[in-house]
Amino acid sequence: MKRSKGSDRFTTPWFAALLAALFLSAPLAATGDPALPRMKLQAGAHTFQVEVAAAPQHRQTGLMGRTRLADDAGMLFIFERKDIHCFWMKNTLIPLSIAFLADDGSIVNIADMQPRTLDFHCPQSAVRYALEVPQGGFGNKGIKPGMRISGGPFAARH
Repeated sequence: MKRSKGSDRFTTPWFAALLAALFLSAPLAATGDPALPRMKLQAGAHTFQVEVAAAPQHRQTGLMGRTRLADDAGMLFIFERKDIHCFWMKNTLIPLSIAFLADDGSIVNIADMQPRTLDFHCPQSAVRYALEVPQGGFGNKGIKPGMRISGGPFAARH
């Protein structure tokens, strides 16, 4: 079937835009939000490269929609004040582990979270920080409650 030149002009840019949207959205879902700041956090001998969600809109979105997360990647949530900040996994596609962190970087407690669930995961005491990593990312590295995370907001203060 032969198409007219007029329809090619309409179809080609539309098709190119659709392909670009598909190819550009997949890496973003897998590799993160380029608008978020990043930092390196240390837990014992292990390093995590994390995105920082400090603004309310970034905390609300978190890792929703991501299709994968590197073993050494994660997201640090920073809240304005200490409180019982609870998390759920609505629209989150990958299993995660979350560590709730005291002001000095000490791990208060750790919870494993299943994708697309509405179960609440809460700290055992009021905190300002939470760190999400791929599920098992703490336990597989021997990282447990009571250990300290260093770097970023937990850097040694003199």
